[in-house]
Amino acid sequence: MRSPFLERLDRGPILSDGAIGTQLYDRGVPYGRSFDELNLTDRSLVSSVHRDYLAAGAEVITTNTFGANRVRLAEFGLQEKVRAINLQGVKIARDAREVSGRSAFVAGSVGPILRPLREERRGPEHQLIAAFREQIEALLEGGADLISLETFSDLDEIRLAIRATRQVCELPIIAQMTFGDDGLTLGGLWPEDVVERLQAYGADLVGVNCSVGPQSVLDTVERMRSAGATRLSAQPNAGLPSKQGQHFVYITGPEYFAEYAEKFISAGVQLVGGCCGSTPAHTAAMARVLNGPAHQIHAPAHGEAPLQGRGYSPVEVRPKPPSTSATNGHGQCPPTQLAQAIERGDFIISVELDPPKGLNPTKVLDGAKMLARRGVQFVNVADSPMARVRMGALSMAKLIQDCADVETIIHFTTRDRNLMALQSELIGAHAMGVRNVLALTGDPPTLGDYPDATGVWDIDSIGLIETLSRLNSGSDRAGRSIGANASFCIGCAVDPTAEDLEAHLDRFWRKLEAGAHYVMSQPLYDIEALHEFLDRVGPLPVPFLLGVLPLQSFKHADYMHNEVPGIRVPEGIRKAMHAAGPHGIQEGIRLAQEFVDEAQDRVQGIYLMPSFGRYEQCAEVIDALDSSRRPGALAKTSSEVRA
Repeated sequence: MRSPFLERLDRGPILSDGAIGTQLYDRGVPYGRSFDELNLTDRSLVSSVHRDYLAAGAEVITTNTFGANRVRLAEFGLQEKVRAINLQGVKIARDAREVSGRSAFVAGSVGPILRPLREERRGPEHQLIAAFREQIEALLEGGADLISLETFSDLDEIRLAIRATRQVCELPIIAQMTFGDDGLTLGGLWPEDVVERLQAYGADLVGVNCSVGPQSVLDTVERMRSAGATRLSAQPNAGLPSKQGQHFVYITGPEYFAEYAEKFISAGVQLVGGCCGSTPAHTAAMARVLNGPAHQIHAPAHGEAPLQGRGYSPVEVRPKPPSTSATNGHGQCPPTQLAQAIERGDFIISVELDPPKGLNPTKVLDGAKMLARRGVQFVNVADSPMARVRMGALSMAKLIQDCADVETIIHFTTRDRNLMALQSELIGAHAMGVRNVLALTGDPPTLGDYPDATGVWDIDSIGLIETLSRLNSGSDRAGRSIGANASFCIGCAVDPTAEDLEAHLDRFWRKLEAGAHYVMSQPLYDIEALHEFLDRVGPLPVPFLLGVLPLQSFKHADYMHNEVPGIRVPEGIRKAMHAAGPHGIQEGIRLAQEFVDEAQDRVQGIYLMPSFGRYEQCAEVIDALDSSRRPGALAKTSSEVRA
């Protein structure tokens, strides 16, 4: 599978963030303590640094895990917290990205284990590789998009770090070394030697970080380019530090960085950022350069429009004309595209998008547009799953339908609204053209951000389906007219592997009796479990959409099986993911494709749920469908019907 990061990199220059440690120091964390431990003890402080860089225009943010390996953490007595610190480091960065709403990549930061200026005994290679692996496995588990090997001065050590990364995963690798003002590494190697070897070791992007100031780094990357570097990065320090009182101060200002950002790009650098001493102000100055007309992101070769990757500008939304009064002359609003697809017997494909945790919906809208370009006709919009606060599903659905050529299916829970508010919001959703609803009871608040919040639950999901059916008949639950028959297309959920299947099936049949038009299942991984369930319930009167969530790694599979309610990952699947080793993402896609291929003759559609916002993996799974069921075929059928 092609990496979204590398695809984006090939479209035009990309901006990384600046110093993490300097920012933490400036915000009151003293040198001499573990900055990495802050991922566990002060998440909000670390998150504030990421958010500031994202707001400044960074499209790549690096995790606060530079020294989070077993050897470095042992200096603080934290050697048993490697996994926790790295896992949380990625989660903090991902949450900051979600809050920002921007399309950005999370780079798992890995620094050297050895300290070159100290007299210390070099351990055996296998010990160093094991230490790197332990850290990188946790970064992968947390959902990092790429691995950034930073500030290495020993070519042999970075070779081991690259090897360890490739033993764990196939994520893109940025391999950056430091050089002195004499143009040499501490080991006496020239840039030409470093480029040739790093690319041979398997790095996807090579370059320079830390070192000294921008001028010296420019000289080094120019030599790397002349030596045959295919992709280059440059992240210099903000000059040399000086001590003023009790603080270290870097003198190189933002505008000087902006000047050199232009020079780096002219020298062929694809990834530009900062290191020690650089701040969000430096990033913002460079963003103005990268966002200029001379460095626009190129459209992909296959003709897709470029994503709003940088997210520097406000989201432009052009509302479509409302269709609130369109009826067929008999007081009935026209059916949704989903309802029409069900009526025709189309094979239905939907992909779930989680609304952002903050104010900016850019990343989600980019994902919806990409899926629409791939032919996907329907996207599900979740309603604060796991009781975590996110942008409202209805607002997000309206934005998606205004920006992308897809129809939405909103998840609607009875947890947060009383019976009056439920009906009022549904009537408003209908007026805005959001008419496909998946009726859910909702996760309890105790699972989420506000465990002391009160769930309402005047009715459950069955009651919600009944309410929607009454609205479709032209009245509310009290029997009062709403002026016309609504045209909601009503969905319900089912868990084919529920613990108490008898009780679950009783509720399932009641949902169908209440008026559900289609069924969406929890993610399944066991084809036999699917067959057993469908054999047991017999032919269903409504379409069954199979839930599919591609796995990312063995640890992801283990987490889904042991920690997510309602999910069962068979032992054989978990073993296959374990055996896949560094190819876990590809194996997860392959297993999902195989599952869909085996199941497609027994179901009427699939409902894809991407992990970590990796929408492109859903497109890979869709490719496994029989040609008559793929989105292109659906689009053709729909156009023929309209004609």
